[in-house]
Amino acid sequence: MKLFKYAFGAIAGAAAGFAAGVLLAPRSGAESRAMASDAMNDAWDSAIDTYERGQQAVSDKFKGVRPNVDATTDELRAKVDLARERMDQLRDSLVNAGEEAAEEAAEVAEDAAATEAEAVEIEVEVVEEAEEAAEEETEAEAEVTEDEE
Repeated sequence: MKLFKYAFGAIAGAAAGFAAGVLLAPRSGAESRAMASDAMNDAWDSAIDTYERGQQAVSDKFKGVRPNVDATTDELRAKVDLARERMDQLRDSLVNAGEEAAEEAAEVAEDAAATEAEAVEIEVEVVEEAEEAAEEETEAEAEVTEDEE
């Protein structure tokens, strides 16, 4: 029922609008179509002009931004290159420090080995002197024993 009322109302409204348009039109159909065509052409031309102005404005903005982007990109590249150079320098200094530490450790080890060898030599000398002293004491005791006999 609602659909029927709605459809009937739509048809009645369209018919009333058509009748009012035909009866109250100030111009003939050909004149109205020509005016509508002119209005559409003017609107189309206006839309094209607006599009072209917008396109030009966007292009100008991009041209204005491009040098800044290039400058910023160049700055960032320079900073990255500088950071890479610093990393290389640090890497080299760490490698050099590691090599120096290894050389110092080797020198310390050599010094320790030399000191240990000297200590062994001194110990051998002390033992030999102790043995000589013991032999001399034994000989002295043997001489004392022979003299007593």
